Amino acid sequence: MVYCISDIHGYYDLFCRLLDKIRFGDGDTLYVLGDIIDKGPDSVRLAKFLFSVPNVYCVAGNHEYDFLKYYRAMMRQTEDYDLVLKKLRAYFSDGYLLDWEMVDRFELLPFYAETDAFIGVHAGVPFRGGRMMPLEEAPPEQLVYNRVFKEPHILPREEKCILYGHTPVRYLTGKDEILLYPRERAAKGSQNIADYCKVHLDTGVALSGVLGCFAVGSCQCFYVNEG
Repeated sequence: MVYCISDIHGYYDLFCRLLDKIRFGDGDTLYVLGDIIDKGPDSVRLAKFLFSVPNVYCVAGNHEYDFLKYYRAMMRQTEDYDLVLKKLRAYFSDGYLLDWEMVDRFELLPFYAETDAFIGVHAGVPFRGGRMMPLEEAPPEQLVYNRVFKEPHILPREEKCILYGHTPVRYLTGKDEILLYPRERAAKGSQNIADYCKVHLDTGVALSGVLGCFAVGSCQCFYVNEG
């Protein structure tokens, strides 16, 4: 099964409970659509785990992008690499786990993932003249920061479903649940990803204590919470 999740934000223990719930194994694939880090207690521990699993694919969110801007600014100002690493470790509550290999992995994160069935991105895709821009032409800032795509009236007409996070769904619906946008004439409760134009994944774990993921093959949502 292919799963998608966004905005885990350092909640390593909760994430592990979610993996147990879906019985994630070697035959499955997980796409993590940004904001691995910050807010929760175990940012580096979570990232280290995600980067070590071969069937997990991560893209950058605005929090990874901000971290990299901070890192690159320091690298332009000093040649004392030990000092840079010391400051980078201070960036996280579990920063003692950070090493240069981890920093390199953050730098290599792509800004979107694309499969035959869907496009995964952190904040959403940009439009030009009512049509989706080619993602390779979109500036990273649009892909990680822009909050326009979340608006309910923006319903992509492209063939592939867009999966994204960035803004907690509660700000739109008042609920901490993954939000699916069916296409016109789609059957209610369809289990076919082609029947949805976009899926909003951010359950706002730092606010709600709820972490959810989406199974692409069945369009089923799974949740765990801190309670």
